[in-house]
Amino acid sequence: MSTIARQAFQPDPNCALIPQTVPLQLSGERFRIIYRLGGTEEEARARARDICLEQTVEFPDELVPTGPIRDHIIGRLEYFETRGEGVHQAAISFPVETTGDDLSQLLNVVMGNISLKPSIRADNLELPPSLLDRFRGPRFGRTGLRELTGAAQRPLVSTALKPMGLAQADLAELAYRFALGGIDLIKDDHGLTNQTFSRFEERLARCTEAVAQANRQTGMKSLYLPNVTASPAEMIRRARLAKQAGAGGLLVCPGICGLDAMRAVADDDATSLPIMAHPAFQGSFVVRPEEGFSHGLLFGLIARLAGADATIFPNFGGRFSFSRQQCREIAAAAEAPLGSLRSIFPAPAGGLTLSRVCEVQQVYGRELVILVGGGLFKHGPDLIENCRTFRKLAEQFY
Repeated sequence: MSTIARQAFQPDPNCALIPQTVPLQLSGERFRIIYRLGGTEEEARARARDICLEQTVEFPDELVPTGPIRDHIIGRLEYFETRGEGVHQAAISFPVETTGDDLSQLLNVVMGNISLKPSIRADNLELPPSLLDRFRGPRFGRTGLRELTGAAQRPLVSTALKPMGLAQADLAELAYRFALGGIDLIKDDHGLTNQTFSRFEERLARCTEAVAQANRQTGMKSLYLPNVTASPAEMIRRARLAKQAGAGGLLVCPGICGLDAMRAVADDDATSLPIMAHPAFQGSFVVRPEEGFSHGLLFGLIARLAGADATIFPNFGGRFSFSRQQCREIAAAAEAPLGSLRSIFPAPAGGLTLSRVCEVQQVYGRELVILVGGGLFKHGPDLIENCRTFRKLAEQFY
């Protein structure tokens, strides 16, 4: 212990079990979390009371001292409603100061320890302007991505470089053909990182130049988005390399690298590139209706707080289990008012084919990115022509 610390500490053997001699400095502002709680009404109410303690003081209720901690720090049950047999909804508020002006701590308050407990799902967040103002959110959003790609009205079209195992030159050739065919956003598949057969820096250089060459030939504005998902420091390094190389955006898997790590990349002024968020590793947060997060909260609202400009998720009717309603919920959260944070593009994917492009537009409207991967190869033997068909399908209503 330092000399200063020894001098400053004055033990009081007569103090209360839980000393609190310094008054709390709180603004009085609170944010609310809407939870879905399972079980009987008695069980659900007990879960709500538990959340109030577990997500703040994590301390026995009977030992929490009277005064500011009990009155203000502990979560406050604002309302409780039974929505059906075994389904209840509770709104619990917390002081904004519990977030520490930090996305990671906000998520900790929302679903920290209680993520280890059954029958609790976070459905929505209601954040006051003072808390929203602490987040920069999407740097580009829908408007910015439209400006970058030149797509003023229609949905954007996107695809992925795959399969894993192709040589760098072959990936670049694919990127070139995609761009010639008019694909707006050409992203790495999320499995392409820095493998021995696909080193990041060589892939970045080859694919960026391939897309640029195609753009020079067509006059279009296709963007290449390398996957920069890695450790936080390495992710920043790769993102800045992508900027220097002339890439048009980035792919990030926030479930793997962390939501706050993605936010750091989005906020990095030395990078300043749009981000597509990929849902890898996030499925277990949403696949059970009784626990985790609602689809709109995780892939919509939280993705925006973390800086995504487009949020990829499995479309209904594909090889994943998302329903039409859950997908619409994501799309609604991607554009719902959220302080000054920009709206972002929903990007349904996961087994889409060109035969479903019209259906997708009918469900989501024009404010979306349509992501077709393997389906582009299945449509016919000419990949460039397949891409042109994809683009025309996205343009036909606009």
